[in-house]
Amino acid sequence: MKLERILPFARHLLEQAVGHGDIAVDGTLGNGHDTKFLAELVGDTGMVFGFDIQKEALEATTARLQESNLHERVMLFHKGHEETLQSIPPHYHGQVRGAIFNLGYLPGGDKSIVTTAATTIAAVEQLLDIMAPEGIIVLVIYQGHEEGALERDELLQYVKGIDQQQAHVLQYQFINQVNNPPFIIAIEKR
Repeated sequence: MKLERILPFARHLLEQAVGHGDIAVDGTLGNGHDTKFLAELVGDTGMVFGFDIQKEALEATTARLQESNLHERVMLFHKGHEETLQSIPPHYHGQVRGAIFNLGYLPGGDKSIVTTAATTIAAVEQLLDIMAPEGIIVLVIYQGHEEGALERDELLQYVKGIDQQQAHVLQYQFINQVNNPPFIIAIEKR
């Protein structure tokens, strides 16, 4: 298949924005895969800030980072991504180059704990304020469950209203797959 699948395309976008010495954000730690990926991208002089409300996500991410000896370039927060602005130290504002959110629920975790459009929109707005020009926010939207469909609808309405002078917004989606497959919204700050 020549078309990139959703998660590889998300990583491709981040590779275009984040490099050695940069600042990045993982808005939903999950099991730590994206946090580890970002930590590898920023190198030993960069920093990744990661957020999750579930203790299990922080534990899994911490273990993954320690296994790879990447824990020193990551700061984890046991709080929601809607607290991005107040959590990232002010001297990093204006320097964030990339952010990723895998929305929905923690894989292998409690499926009743899900992300919501309200907190995700708050986080996106905060990130747009503190990102560097051409910084990219990648939202991976899992719409195959009831709460995911609600979040999808609100997020699509929100991103369509972002002023094109502020950011470019892309939707990347396979439209002929069954079972409501995940898709990406990418927001590049101008």
